[in-house]
Amino acid sequence: MTAWSDLSESGRPVDSHRPWPRREVTQETWRLAGQHLAEGAISLTALWGEARTVHMALRENTGRGLAVLSLDCPDGRFPSIAARHPPAVRLERALRDLYGLEPLGAADTRPWLDHGRWGVRAPLGAALPAPDGAPEPYPFLRAEGESLHQIPVGPVHAGIIEPGHFRFTANGETVVRLEERLGYVHKGIESLLRGAKLARAAKLAGRISGDSTVAYAWAFARAVESATGTQVPERALDLRAMMAELERAANHLGDIGAICNDAAFTLMHAHCAALREEVLRACALCFGHRLMMDCVIPGGVAADLDPAGAGRLRGLVKRIRPAFAELVHLYDNTPSVLERTTHTGNLSSRLARQFACGGFVGRASGSPFDARTTIGYAPYDRLRFEVPVLAEGDVNARVWIRIRELEQSLAMIEQLLDGAVPGPIAAPRLEPVRGPMEGAALVEGFRGDIYAWVRLLPDGQVERAHLRDPSWFQWPLLEAAIEGNIVADFPLCNKSFNCTYSGHDL
Repeated sequence: MTAWSDLSESGRPVDSHRPWPRREVTQETWRLAGQHLAEGAISLTALWGEARTVHMALRENTGRGLAVLSLDCPDGRFPSIAARHPPAVRLERALRDLYGLEPLGAADTRPWLDHGRWGVRAPLGAALPAPDGAPEPYPFLRAEGESLHQIPVGPVHAGIIEPGHFRFTANGETVVRLEERLGYVHKGIESLLRGAKLARAAKLAGRISGDSTVAYAWAFARAVESATGTQVPERALDLRAMMAELERAANHLGDIGAICNDAAFTLMHAHCAALREEVLRACALCFGHRLMMDCVIPGGVAADLDPAGAGRLRGLVKRIRPAFAELVHLYDNTPSVLERTTHTGNLSSRLARQFACGGFVGRASGSPFDARTTIGYAPYDRLRFEVPVLAEGDVNARVWIRIRELEQSLAMIEQLLDGAVPGPIAAPRLEPVRGPMEGAALVEGFRGDIYAWVRLLPDGQVERAHLRDPSWFQWPLLEAAIEGNIVADFPLCNKSFNCTYSGHDL
């Protein structure tokens, strides 16, 4: 038997879970999963909990298989996966903060999302009162050596960005260690989703990270549709993909410009911002919202594209393609920028594989995973496109992945417009739920793969839902990529990753 079959065929199957299997396993199997993860035989997709249960989504490395393992924790404890597999560290810390479940043998038992200011401990578990008084100072890890000094940055930053704290340990200007502290924008998403009607839950899902509202809403909708067995009309699938690629294009344009701005090349920033604005205005005119918020709903989409809108998008592609090509030429022929981006912020392919890091961060370091193709879902199974992959792993490689993905997005938008067929944009109704039903989905956002899991009650309420942002596996790698670089290159490295705070902090 393979490592995958060892796990995906073990334990007691939960028949209400779709489209991939969920199996209730023993502690022995749970530990075996940790061993296979540590050996690199499988990849970790998500790790989350409930009051008495811990769940782990796993992905097959050599195929399209996904599976969820569930372990009952009657005494509130479970064997730590992070003890052998570092990518699980922050997921276990968050799970412990939210549910009070204790990972036995955990490598890091510090709180993560809980900053000691909630007034309650384990709010989704025992919900015990928090101790009185001011919270203890956060114990950052220490670095030993001569002539080292620390530089605290944040959580409040210059500019209009979300809060996060970065603690640098440096020798002169060279970064020896970076440690992040996040969780400042925790908003209790999983608590808000519990008991919510589907319409409200879909709105909440689309607001977990505003720059990925289409991808989040699509992931949640697909999980609901899997749970209910609802068939989505073909036109709705095409419109979802069109919105997702417009979202990808807008974000990549913004990122490319912002990276160049951090390399003191403001001209590129200005031109990319102008093109991004064109995309956002087209989205507003075609779908009623610049970010296309609330346009993807369970069962389909809420906004159709009329002939005038189709013509507007065709014109948008025709304008952006040559203008962007000129900017790419400008970037590639500006030595002062390339000197800043090349060989800066290197992320090794080994770490990218170990963390199952997706999106442009993973693909710039040799990891080819893309949920649109590796797992596959409609309508991408009938679109022609390439997934660019590079091996260099530096800031420049992450820029070039964005460039090539943007080019592919423009081509896909044209294909979707050419192949558009009339028809309904949503299922007449979601199929009724007979007993608690569970669904899962994996959707490729502009940062990488977003995992969604949901359990529905017969009355249509969400009993439990979990959405995992790709940044959970990218933030830790930023700490590794900055080591050995100078402090002044951190903004450049940080922007080349562009992890989300809101999507991570839940």
